[in-house]
Amino acid sequence: MEYINAFWVGGLICALVQILLEKTKMLPGRVMVLLVCTGAVLGSVGVYDKLISYAGAGASVPLLGFGNLLFNGVKKAVLKDGLLGVFMGGFTASAVGISAALIFSYLASLVFKPKMKG
Repeated sequence: MEYINAFWVGGLICALVQILLEKTKMLPGRVMVLLVCTGAVLGSVGVYDKLISYAGAGASVPLLGFGNLLFNGVKKAVLKDGLLGVFMGGFTASAVGISAALIFSYLASLVFKPKMKG
């Protein structure tokens, strides 16, 4: 049942974002920022952690989950280090994911021929 819940929640998030992209004139970058901020807000009110408990990777992998991860990292760091935690927490919580994205995109650029659009 875990896989089914992850699939339908993740699919619903993706479908809603696709509808948002197609029915509005919002640019993809703005939609991504909106998703990260929405995930942080939902995390701050305690809703998103419950959704992650229910749907697992279906809720934690999309950009909403990244916003929630950033919020939780900042919250934890502020409780530990005070105001300095605002600047450290998000980086500490998301360092592994960001590093993996950079490393794998570099490896992909070695395998394929990247072309700059001009």
